[in-house]
Amino acid sequence: MVTPIHVLSDQVANKIAAGEVVDRPASVVKELMENALDAGATHIDVEIVSGGRKLISVSDNGHGMDRDNALLSLERHATSKIKDVDDIERVDTLGFRGEALAAIASVSRFSLTTRTAEALCGTEITVSGGKIQDVQERGCPPGTKMQVRNLFFNVPARRKFLRTEQTEQSHVRQVFLVYGLSYPAVDLKLTVDSRELYRLAGGATLEERLRDLYSAAFVETLRVVSYEQDGVKITGCVGLPQTHRGDRSEQYIFINGRPASAPILGAAINEAYQTLIPKGRYPLVFLFIELDPSMVDINVHPTKKEVRFRRPGLVRDILIESIRSALTTASAGSDSALPTMPVQEESRFTKPILKIENMPTTRTFQYPRMPLISEETAQVDTREPSSSSLPLPLNDEQDISSKNGPWTSCRVLGQVGGLYVILETEGGLVLMDPHAAHERILFERFMNEVLGHKVKGQGLLVPETVELGPQDALRVRKNMTLFEKMGFGISEFGGDTFIVDAIPNCLGNVSALSVLADVAHSFERGGARGGTEKWAEEKVARAACRAAVKARDKLTLEEIEQLVVDLARAEMPYTCPHGRPTLILMSFPELDKKFGRA
Repeated sequence: MVTPIHVLSDQVANKIAAGEVVDRPASVVKELMENALDAGATHIDVEIVSGGRKLISVSDNGHGMDRDNALLSLERHATSKIKDVDDIERVDTLGFRGEALAAIASVSRFSLTTRTAEALCGTEITVSGGKIQDVQERGCPPGTKMQVRNLFFNVPARRKFLRTEQTEQSHVRQVFLVYGLSYPAVDLKLTVDSRELYRLAGGATLEERLRDLYSAAFVETLRVVSYEQDGVKITGCVGLPQTHRGDRSEQYIFINGRPASAPILGAAINEAYQTLIPKGRYPLVFLFIELDPSMVDINVHPTKKEVRFRRPGLVRDILIESIRSALTTASAGSDSALPTMPVQEESRFTKPILKIENMPTTRTFQYPRMPLISEETAQVDTREPSSSSLPLPLNDEQDISSKNGPWTSCRVLGQVGGLYVILETEGGLVLMDPHAAHERILFERFMNEVLGHKVKGQGLLVPETVELGPQDALRVRKNMTLFEKMGFGISEFGGDTFIVDAIPNCLGNVSALSVLADVAHSFERGGARGGTEKWAEEKVARAACRAAVKARDKLTLEEIEQLVVDLARAEMPYTCPHGRPTLILMSFPELDKKFGRA
């Protein structure tokens, strides 16, 4: 028996649309807040009761609607945002489909109260389950107020899948915070069960809004991003490498003011932090991407959570460059500078807080080779890089002052566990992993030479024969030109065997076998996409530096001090190229607190 085809009624169609657009109270809050923002509101009040099950109310001071437009707004596919098909290619508003209000009204008891600034009185429309119950004049302030009661009262299956009140409330709060970050200039208030949770003042900057939502200490862990190229402008904040999370919950991306994302943006963020944070960790990101609306397609997902770019490669490269520019300490004089360790009002180098008589002393305490020196007397190290895998000895007259570094002066106190170095700086106590620090120094030195086309190679007295597995050999063979550009002398010897007769000068006496094996594995993990040439160069540099730093090299005091000097001058001294920390700081205020002296 053939089932006849028939047209669905508007009521059924609206409920189907509600399933795509409205799946929980937080979705309703999202759609109503977007309408308020599109209406030019500068003040928005959000109120929920019982996690949004009983009541969701959103009121604003936007331009409002007259009676006819208010009635038309409840119809499916009725919108003021676009007029014809060409407008879809350049949408610059948060909403444009014209489905949200009709879908919400079809699964709730809905009321709309609105008035324009010119009208003497407003209009109130009451809807129940998609059917208009009443339309009447109502005195009200300019703007719009929408109330959603008993959500999903006529869709028991959907209501059954709602979570607890606390869970639904947390989702509503998350939506509120997202739009609070996206529009810091708008005054926002959230009330939950007659209790005010948030009151965010309007006219704020992103930094002020972050301070309101998080804390001042949280803002200090962020770097300012401000970058523009080829019509793509990226602003916002990104977290320092030492502040990362186990998931992407603290990554917020706004595209032309819209909270949205795209797979290529996540990949770009991962690539920008690839040498800075451990694998499986995610940085803090608050980024605003602004570009011509015609360059982005937002008509991809019913809830507009995902977009597509017409030139994804361009956006990816600009995003990577903007993050890296913010994270490097080359811009230390700007607002985006990396905060250095806090300086105490009175140095604890010159005035000890406690004097102990007959205390046995050691050479490191008696002989602080790194005295306090102001930034004005800082000297630049102009010597050639060491050909050894260890740092150069430190001259007595050399200091570590660096306006870009994590400290202006420090002294070496000793080592623990035969590995970790203890330093005293003007900000507190620092533990340094010398081998992670050495790897960072070698990596930056190597990459600077590669990018400056100044790689110096050194020939090996006895060329080394390296035999690799079939897959590793294939990857090395495909990148022979890249290896030669980076200072390696490699030639094929037949089959899967290679002859290495030169290596970059800055890597010292590194094993050719370990370098080629690590590089091949790095290319394998990177996948087939590979990205730009700089990506491949960084893969080679990270693998080479890892091979150059031995796990338990014995370091003298002079070598440790030179390591501290070189690390202070690094662009990103806080992590090794693989994301492990090089430094752990315990500030003086933190020590005072732990000892009950705060």
